[in-house]
Amino acid sequence: MSKTVSEIMTREPITVSPETSLESAIKILADNQLSGLPVINAQGDLVGVISETDLTWQATGVDTPPYIMFLDSVIYLQNPAKHNQEIHKALGQTVAEAMSDRPITVTESQLVKEAARIMHEKKVRRLPVVNAQSKLVGMITQGDVIRMMAAE
Repeated sequence: MSKTVSEIMTREPITVSPETSLESAIKILADNQLSGLPVINAQGDLVGVISETDLTWQATGVDTPPYIMFLDSVIYLQNPAKHNQEIHKALGQTVAEAMSDRPITVTESQLVKEAARIMHEKKVRRLPVVNAQSKLVGMITQGDVIRMMAAE
């Protein structure tokens, strides 16, 4: 696994904008048999990733966070801000409302071994690949890594 990410990544990946409707993003994912898409703003900056996991909120909804009542007060046992974020994601209509806005990235010069380790540790199936100017140049997936291993 001494190859670099740029040698096996998918160049010019399909992208969506934050304003793309979730309906359109779902169709793009299904039509292209993808599990996630990088999200690019009008300036061409990577601002997030929308994945199947993000979209399952649409189907599953949000559970009420655990709480206890004490002296006529509600005390949440989890962070209520997180619950509000989950509600916003579940009811969202655009990619911006459902995407993960802190994408984990790798650079095109990193070794595939490093990218594979990051995917394993962070439990993600894909990573956006950025250049020295932090612009999206590709995507690397677990499938890319497996195909490389099979070819060696």
